[in-house]
Amino acid sequence: MAKRKEALREQSVDDLSKDEAVEELAHLAGEIDTHDEAYYRDDAPIVSDAAYDALRQRHKALEARFPDLVSASSPSQRVGAAPSEKFAKITHAKAMLSLDNAFDADDVHDFVARVRRFLALDTDEPIALVAEPKLDGLSASLRYEGGRLKHGATRGDGRVGEDVTRNLMTVPDIPQRLAGKRVPDVFEIRGEVFMSHADFSALNARQEAEDKPTFANPRNAAAGSLRQLDPSITEARPLRFYAHGWGDASAVPGTTQTDVLTALEGWGVPVNSQRQRVESVDALLAFYAELMGQRAQLPYDIDGVVYKVDRLDWQERLGFVSRSPRWAVAHKFPPEQAMTVLERIDIQVGRTGALTPVAKLVPITVGGVVVSNATLHNEDEIARKDVRPGDTVIIQRAGDVIPQVVSVVMDKRPPGTEPFQFPDRCPVCDSLAVRETDPLTGRADVVRRCTGGLICPAQAIERLRHFVSRNAFDIEGLGAKQVAAFWEEGRLRTPADIFRLERLDGQDTGPLADKEGWGTQSAANLFRAIEERRTIAFDRFLYGLGIRHIGQTTARLLAGHFETPDRLLAALGAEGQHKEEAQADLLAIDGIGQAVLNALDSFFAEPHNRDAVADLLSELTIEPIENDIEESAVTGKTVVFTGKLERLSRNEAKAQAETLGAKVAGSVSAKTDYLVAGADAGSKLTKAKDLGVTVLTEDAWLKLIGRA
Repeated sequence: MAKRKEALREQSVDDLSKDEAVEELAHLAGEIDTHDEAYYRDDAPIVSDAAYDALRQRHKALEARFPDLVSASSPSQRVGAAPSEKFAKITHAKAMLSLDNAFDADDVHDFVARVRRFLALDTDEPIALVAEPKLDGLSASLRYEGGRLKHGATRGDGRVGEDVTRNLMTVPDIPQRLAGKRVPDVFEIRGEVFMSHADFSALNARQEAEDKPTFANPRNAAAGSLRQLDPSITEARPLRFYAHGWGDASAVPGTTQTDVLTALEGWGVPVNSQRQRVESVDALLAFYAELMGQRAQLPYDIDGVVYKVDRLDWQERLGFVSRSPRWAVAHKFPPEQAMTVLERIDIQVGRTGALTPVAKLVPITVGGVVVSNATLHNEDEIARKDVRPGDTVIIQRAGDVIPQVVSVVMDKRPPGTEPFQFPDRCPVCDSLAVRETDPLTGRADVVRRCTGGLICPAQAIERLRHFVSRNAFDIEGLGAKQVAAFWEEGRLRTPADIFRLERLDGQDTGPLADKEGWGTQSAANLFRAIEERRTIAFDRFLYGLGIRHIGQTTARLLAGHFETPDRLLAALGAEGQHKEEAQADLLAIDGIGQAVLNALDSFFAEPHNRDAVADLLSELTIEPIENDIEESAVTGKTVVFTGKLERLSRNEAKAQAETLGAKVAGSVSAKTDYLVAGADAGSKLTKAKDLGVTVLTEDAWLKLIGRA
């Protein structure tokens, strides 16, 4: 069956079938990966925050409609991008997470309602929240020990950041020592490094006067300034800092968000004074409207408003999903648009053979970012909007790896233009490009794909590029251009070839050191970087294989469950009754659905894929993943919750179990260790008793985990 990967962007989420949703989620996840790398690691976002947020918004809506597909490469389970190799790394004592987003009043109402449901609060119970501007800067963490600044780091991928301590020490707003006598022994302050509008303009004026490149916007200027290898350059840049939260702490000075922010101010740490504590959604929205009206007059860039539950005991109960806290949300400002001319339409070929049309534009600045490319999604989208080369188009930075074409300005269309003819052959290998038909629905796949497969250089090169990408094997010095060049020279054909580059250097091709643009030192650096990746975490290995629907989140779930490649391969290679049991075990993983199982089966059913993986494993050492869990009596145990719980909501119970190292499953099997049964438990309770699974009441469960 043809699986749709490319988005049906002209259709609403409500109109998509489940198969289409599977493909859309996978496609969106790949785009968000690209955004994260550009924004968090390279400080060079291709699109605005509004564009990125709209991409995530559509992804979130699809997950809400099809909750069993949440694991399909879900960006909702991760944050940031891998830290650069330019800096030493710092592992955050507590993960630095991102925020979920709200885009309109309904989303804000939903956020507060979710908090109420999760905490099982009565409808008349007031929920106090703190509202504050969301600065558009670079996230940073400052760890103070004994009141003195010990070290500072960027967010990185949320777990590991870049050590920029010396640079942060040059920022005037950041105190070297916290004031006051009641400062905790350990307190990790988190906030935003930014640049004011006035300072940004002055910096760009100096850059121009010195014939140096100027910065696109204040956020890029702040990020680029902080991530300098020479702290004296950072010191010469006018950086500012506002604190908005905290991470690891030996003690917390208060019982509310308001208390802690007030304490930070007392310690000499700058905190944005434009914040309010409110107790209603109407008050939140009024603050949002007021701030949006003031946005142009503010001395710094903001892209929305952040709302946080004020009570810290409620924050603790609400906890986190994998990439964001449940107790906070960012209410974003709407996207911006601009008008420009579409010069031509190029066709790009992805690693799965998908032909994707890209509009090449006369460069235009949209909200401070220069845009020269825009997605057209697919040939149906081109036909629906009747987009033609030479057209004047409306561009919106709101929803793709590059901005999207919203519409054509028909009264500006030049005479004599012809409708664009989408190619039916691959522009790279000239193989036939087809739109497969779903045998169940009879509908043609929205994506046209090259049938060249392994003989198509574009697909092979893109798969290798994915393999070495930041969120996969992250091989420093082996980027997209180098992969393409090594392919053309015959140095690379499979992932395993990467780890044989040094061993085979000079045998079939000239030594790499003799190649133009290379040298003895640069070749040695690459070989060393490759050698450092011979030992790799299981989830990165899985993600690097480029299997459909196996994004970072899904790879982490699979790696955490199976622990080693041998166990996963054994489960996928099981036969007969053992195969049914293995598939049931896989589908019981909370967050894994049929789409993932089908993708794994399809990938490993191909002999050349099995051979390539075996070849790769012969070159590598695979390590189990690291989990931020608290060791407990249920660590490593498989738990299923059923029925109505009284002391915890179902979501709260599952989240709590996962933090204690338990594996939460959605269905009961012979491998289930505990079934926690609340009121009105049904078929799961019956099955658990039949299988001899230990059944616990809610009180017994809480006693077992030490929360009674």
